[in-house]
Amino acid sequence: MPPHKLSEVTVEGYASIRSSTLELGDGVTVLVGANGAGKSNVVGALELLGRMADGDLALEVGLRGGAQALQFAGPGAPKGIRLRVSASPYRYEARLLPAANDTLVFAEEKGHYQEWGRPLVEDFGRGHRESLLREKEEEQLSRLAGPVRGILAGCRVFHFQDTGREAPVKRFGYAADNEALRPDAGNLAAFLLRMREGEPRSYRRIVRAVKSVAPFFRDFLLAEETGGRIRLRWTQEGVDAIFPAEALSDGTLRYICLCVLLLQPDPPALLTLDEPELGLHPYAVVQLADMLRATSVRSQIVIATQSVTLLNQFSLDDLVVVEREDGASALRRPDRETLREWLEDYSLGELWEKNVLGGRPAPELPLRGRPA
Repeated sequence: MPPHKLSEVTVEGYASIRSSTLELGDGVTVLVGANGAGKSNVVGALELLGRMADGDLALEVGLRGGAQALQFAGPGAPKGIRLRVSASPYRYEARLLPAANDTLVFAEEKGHYQEWGRPLVEDFGRGHRESLLREKEEEQLSRLAGPVRGILAGCRVFHFQDTGREAPVKRFGYAADNEALRPDAGNLAAFLLRMREGEPRSYRRIVRAVKSVAPFFRDFLLAEETGGRIRLRWTQEGVDAIFPAEALSDGTLRYICLCVLLLQPDPPALLTLDEPELGLHPYAVVQLADMLRATSVRSQIVIATQSVTLLNQFSLDDLVVVEREDGASALRRPDRETLREWLEDYSLGELWEKNVLGGRPAPELPLRGRPA
């Protein structure tokens, strides 16, 4: 587990979130809710924190359609976007306001530290378009910038849904691009090669995990080609041939990406996945849950899911239900005492299907005094 694990993340004015706080446990936090309730927006807010730590806020805002597309547009909308992160003894706050050319600018960026009951607050500045954490850390101008940036940089969101013909995981990449698995697994082959050479035990665990779901799989074929480039190739049991990534089913390829992410020796401090069960057989979903729980010993994990099978592998204490209330996303943890009798007879997935847990589609009521 990371030395400064996140306890909560508060988001205001972002996408469908007017103001809500995600409380994180030590293990796996499972987000469930109706389509459009805002699960993916919670994931997006966590991703934004990691991109800010990398100095890529402007790029992320552009890729997501601009500042206007990121701001909450419902009733009672706060001005701009505010993010607060707590990881004892540190806290980070940022307020982002819309600026020219549909960009965002920092109206406030602060770090907090609690030491022997005495608070320390550092104001990192305002008016900048990228976080100043990295700059102040490198120039040794701040006591808090380094630890705080490390906490934010640990917020990593991974998207393995793209398995189409031009998916990054199927393209050539550079063998030298192997320091960390990319969010889209575009450097999967290079990362696997590094693990095979430097972490053989972890590499063998990955191969065994893939075989448990795809028994036809023998091993990866990882070799640097002309120009230092590499691509994902593999071999099959009982067949004297070499296959490209295109020969894998979408579900198998996604499962391979998940195995590499979760079984690597040094996973991110906060690892987030949106609907990781997509395209997986129920048996593979159960295996995935086992890997998630094992990895949660070393990392905090957040997953958003619609899968009854995956939900059945976790407990009520892991669950956060995302609802739409008064035109905005709200997060809540179910009350165990209220559900005590239900839990005696039904699994978590069954309670989800029966709508006992909430998180189901509901009509959006018109606001009083406003046209419907």
